[in-house]
Amino acid sequence: MSDELITRAARDIVKAKKVVALTGAGMSVESDIAPFRGKGGIWEKYDPVEYAYIDTLRTNPAKTWILLSEMQREILKAQPNPGHLSLAELERLGFLSSIITQNVDGLHHEAGSKNIIEFHGNHRQAYCMECRKPIKSEEISLETLPPHCDCGGVLRPDVVFFGEAIPHEALTQSDQETRSCDVMLVVGTSAEVQPAASLPGVARSSGATIIEINIEPTSFTGYTSTYFIKGKSGEVLPKITDIIKNQSANLTS
Repeated sequence: MSDELITRAARDIVKAKKVVALTGAGMSVESDIAPFRGKGGIWEKYDPVEYAYIDTLRTNPAKTWILLSEMQREILKAQPNPGHLSLAELERLGFLSSIITQNVDGLHHEAGSKNIIEFHGNHRQAYCMECRKPIKSEEISLETLPPHCDCGGVLRPDVVFFGEAIPHEALTQSDQETRSCDVMLVVGTSAEVQPAASLPGVARSSGATIIEINIEPTSFTGYTSTYFIKGKSGEVLPKITDIIKNQSANLTS
């Protein structure tokens, strides 16, 4: 972890007119949530084609809820880590405009961030597929699968399944935020999943500085990213935030 680059990131954020963060699964992993992809990921245990498509939820919801129940238990036990809390603090201090996230764990909300664009929804919220009544996931009993609403309809988490479109509002808002920012923090994302993976390139083409924070280089590194800070978000972001809080007046000089 480079102290020089951390100081540079703090300076770039303070000088920027608009800063946007793009976050991915790396932040969730730091809160002890199992990843979807890669070694040890959920997709090694459950084939997404078999369990995670919207057609399976509609025709065989009990099968889909085998996967969903495991995800729900995993997510509801998780707590925001220092990286989530630092982004919330940057927003509170007026240095962060919004968070665009690929994660469905709701931890940015739990940390106190307000302006969050969720590409894939939020697993902490659910609703009935029949009457559309909303319900918090923590209130859903998993004793019998699939869980049902009082009306008899099947409940589902408010997330985007394979075979469903990303909400138009999320796409529109993220595009607006991306094209209008002059600094983008790219945190804990593997740069593999579209459309989120295209956003740093769009921001860079619009003149933004791209600050990548990750434990390992990605396809962004050295190409799309202006510079790369190697490290965990829960360690790097608090250091950046502390510098901004303590020295913001000097950093602008």
